[in-house]
Amino acid sequence: MDLWGDFLGALNTMMQPLYLAVSWIMSSFHSIYASFLGTENGWSWALAIISLTVVIRTLLIPLFVRQIRSSRNMQVLQPQMKKLQEKYGHDRERLGQETMKLYKEEGVNPMASCLPLLLQMPIFIALYQVLWNASQGHAIGVLTVAQSESLRNATIFGAKLSGIFWPLTDGFGATQILCAALVISMTAVLFVTQLQLMRKNMPPEALTGQFAQQQKIMLYVFPFMYLFMGVNIPVGVLLYWLISNTWTMAQQYILIHNNPAPNTPAYLDWEERMRAKGKDPEELARKRSGKRRRPAAEAPATDPTKVARQGNSGATTDKSGTDAGSPAQVQRQQVQRQQPQRSNRASRKQGPPKPKTNPGQA
Repeated sequence: MDLWGDFLGALNTMMQPLYLAVSWIMSSFHSIYASFLGTENGWSWALAIISLTVVIRTLLIPLFVRQIRSSRNMQVLQPQMKKLQEKYGHDRERLGQETMKLYKEEGVNPMASCLPLLLQMPIFIALYQVLWNASQGHAIGVLTVAQSESLRNATIFGAKLSGIFWPLTDGFGATQILCAALVISMTAVLFVTQLQLMRKNMPPEALTGQFAQQQKIMLYVFPFMYLFMGVNIPVGVLLYWLISNTWTMAQQYILIHNNPAPNTPAYLDWEERMRAKGKDPEELARKRSGKRRRPAAEAPATDPTKVARQGNSGATTDKSGTDAGSPAQVQRQQVQRQQPQRSNRASRKQGPPKPKTNPGQA
């Protein structure tokens, strides 16, 4: 028990800088809104919580983009992963080696999608702790006891920001209605966010297999977790979660709309929009990936789709002799070369064919 207490104390000490930063941002926004709404106005604190969420999520945009791109790269590799599992499923060691080789060749790091989540967790914990302690009237960070008491007693729509759905200490009222509305809203937003990712930004091949099953579990399990957890969470924290989930949904939509993963429904829609604007989707995709078009001088000597035939003019023709060079060379395409007919063994035994004679000649 002492070890657990020591661990929590050490963790609380490590989190103090984040507590200070989060509480300072929220109290600063509260001072701004209180200057024209009033210090005891509940909307001063509600808008301060919303502004705090927006600031934090804005700072986390680079991590979010990196997380989405890493997840997208893993989705694109799922068909190749499935082939490796079918080929080396009986040999776990060989499967692991081939999988790591595939990651290296494609430049994909499976831990890259987890790292942003790990970096975000301390910030989210600090946000939760500051809002929870303030809603209970406890001083934390730069928030004084008076400020925490003001937050605890603040109300919006007749419900306290510190109120919870369960237990029903004062009966069923405005607090329970607002809590239920916030829980249902943030659950719906989370569901739409997961569904948007699966329906729009995943290739058809990635919708099967173990990875797809994990995505489906997250699609249905996480919203139910919110429903069960939300009944014991203060209104102020639920407000933060709703704004944060809404931000995630909007941010993901913008990313998928403008930079979708290849071979996905969102990518096909993006190609149509680019063609409607007179732009080349392939060229845009090549620029985004950092690849450039290979100049003619750098083209390989042997091309699997063309056979290099060097004529007098030095032009290149394909297997059928089709030339994409000068007009004179194009004109020569119309002349079909007569190839000698190949004879079989039976015709060679019969000898050369007899010349045809005219019946009118003697």
